[in-house]
Amino acid sequence: MRKHSGSVAARAVAAAAALVMTALAAGPVQAVQGGDAADGGRRGAPVVLPALGPDLVAYYDFGHPVPGDPARESDRGRSGTDIALVNGGAAMRVPDRAFPGAGSALQTAQVSPATAGNDDWKAGVYRPGGVPSMHAFSGARSATVMGWFKMTGDNPSPNSNTASPNDRYGAVGLAGVLAGNSDGHGVRALLELIEVDGEMRLVALGRRVDEGASQTFAAAEDWRRLLPPDEWVFLAATFDYSDGTMALFRNGERLDGFYTNPGDPWQVGGPGEHHASPTDPAGIKIGGSFPQNTREGNPCNCRMDSLMFLDRELTDGQVRAQYRLMVAPRP
Repeated sequence: MRKHSGSVAARAVAAAAALVMTALAAGPVQAVQGGDAADGGRRGAPVVLPALGPDLVAYYDFGHPVPGDPARESDRGRSGTDIALVNGGAAMRVPDRAFPGAGSALQTAQVSPATAGNDDWKAGVYRPGGVPSMHAFSGARSATVMGWFKMTGDNPSPNSNTASPNDRYGAVGLAGVLAGNSDGHGVRALLELIEVDGEMRLVALGRRVDEGASQTFAAAEDWRRLLPPDEWVFLAATFDYSDGTMALFRNGERLDGFYTNPGDPWQVGGPGEHHASPTDPAGIKIGGSFPQNTREGNPCNCRMDSLMFLDRELTDGQVRAQYRLMVAPRP
């Protein structure tokens, strides 16, 4: 099901290099909100390829609190979908540079491993029936979720929802777009760690139809090598709802992997055009499930930065170019 053949690798590398050079010459996209007025829009400007700007539905760099509400983070993408820093508020912004020129990062964490509750640090937005500002994902043909991640503690966390102190969650939530009918857990497009046949793996997990089944594309490599402790890693997951394919990337390079369901859970084998359900997503979840804070689910002891949610599938070259743009030395 892989759509980008190794025979075109040389052309892809050349194209990525050209994109990086063009982006460096043009400067990073200023997104919808632009940079800070005090310095002409330069300080803190999103470091995003200009070509991706029109498709950047939401972007969070965790350095732009909502004015008057430091427990919320401003969306620097085109949708204006601000998110809540749940349970930790402003304290969840920590000084840690994921890449040259970056500022603060988001700290997520399990707070009370031995207590069934909902005090875990996570972020996101939730609205039953859909978040109107995220309408770009309604009926979308594809999507991309990407950003910087660092493991900062014990993952997966102890499962505070069970009686046994030895139980652990079967997943670690990274970042994703919720399905239209989600209760705060079910997703349309998600990056996470989850057990596959008893083994934790880095995955892209997506759902095309709100009431339908999900599909998972799992990385073949050990997740602990892909996400070693205390090391910033750039991850991306792409989702093509028109043909049922997904892909994973680490530091700009495509990862080998496999689909966990050999069938057609997205029901794209029949005739006609296929796309996601025509519903606004119920929100975004970051660092765990249930951004409405009704319970704890799959918490992540992690840091995150520059999270991007796009309403199209990026090519291998675009993911590579975005990564190279971000790690390029700054003046």
